[in-house]
Amino acid sequence: MDRSDLFWEVGSIDYPIIDADAHVNEPPDLWVKRVPERWRQRAPRVERTDRGDAWVFDDGKLQMHVGLTTVAGKSVLDYSNAGVTYEQMRPGSWDTKARLADLDIDGIWGQVMYPSITLTGAKVYGDEPELQHACVRAYNEWMLEFCEGSGGRLIPQAIMPACGTERAIEELEWAIAHGHRGAVISAFPNGSLQHMPEDDRFFATAQEADFPVAVHIGSFAPNLKNRSADWNDLQFIGLAIAPRCGGGVIEAALSLIFSGVFEKFPRLKMLLVESNIAWIPGLLEQSDDMFQRYRWFTGAVDKMRTMPSRIFLRNFWVTFMLDAAGLEMRHHMNLDHLMFSTDYPHSATDWPASRRTIEKLFRGIPKDQVRRMLRDNAVALYGLDDVPERLT
Repeated sequence: MDRSDLFWEVGSIDYPIIDADAHVNEPPDLWVKRVPERWRQRAPRVERTDRGDAWVFDDGKLQMHVGLTTVAGKSVLDYSNAGVTYEQMRPGSWDTKARLADLDIDGIWGQVMYPSITLTGAKVYGDEPELQHACVRAYNEWMLEFCEGSGGRLIPQAIMPACGTERAIEELEWAIAHGHRGAVISAFPNGSLQHMPEDDRFFATAQEADFPVAVHIGSFAPNLKNRSADWNDLQFIGLAIAPRCGGGVIEAALSLIFSGVFEKFPRLKMLLVESNIAWIPGLLEQSDDMFQRYRWFTGAVDKMRTMPSRIFLRNFWVTFMLDAAGLEMRHHMNLDHLMFSTDYPHSATDWPASRRTIEKLFRGIPKDQVRRMLRDNAVALYGLDDVPERLT
């Protein structure tokens, strides 16, 4: 290959970059203003504490301090899991015009939007189905308003309730009808980590609408708890590293692959978000080997005919941030299903220097492959027909 065909500097990027995983910090009054009056006392709200602002859920049953979701522009020396107030945050966390200004500073054209306080799943709002669904709908309505007026640069994702299949289907249909571009699940639609037959209607609806379904790291896992209890311990660093290199994500991917869902719905589009990619080749190799050894005595041969690696390469998309090792192994994956992300404004972001990260990360990779991971794959997945081919 001619050296000119390889990526060396960001000056060669003449197309819009789509950040496939960015976040909001939800406004303090989002839920107390929007949920029905009967739920307002138990709806998420922000309280000022001696350790900064904290989100309080279900009338105090769970508390989450503001900290590592608000680090855009800060030195790592100033990172903290608490002690931050909303007045100290970048307004781009929740204000549309400010977010677009921050994108321009960073050299990023558009972003696919994910939440902050609901990353572990909608059960954070409480176990009461009506309360949980009311909070989900309030967020999804606000997200559409946040993205409105961005000229298509902010791409809304709807979170799904985790309190029963019927409510999940209702919210999915609402999200599709109202302009969301994808759905974020934290469990199977029935609300558990075990697939049930009634979930098929949810996945059938998503497939029919060509509507991607995403799993973000930190969700699709048992034992939801107040994570701040771990954040002042050395062990927290290990806990934080694990999901970035497959910890928890592998279990979620395998649960989905071996649920039988993709045999029934072979066109279903599933995302694994913020999980990076270096772990994928090993997972595919071992999955195929174990499947071929164990499918007979388990009876799996009668339930699943497609090889696990084929399901993953066909049905799963993955986002990555800093993952040079994964990019070296990209040919063991589906290159059309890999998408770069910045994690703005969370703790993995390099804002306002994402272009510098891109220049280092993709150096020496063919330019056409870089373009696919920075723009084309996200455009194809979400049907973003209005994203320009070139920057003017």
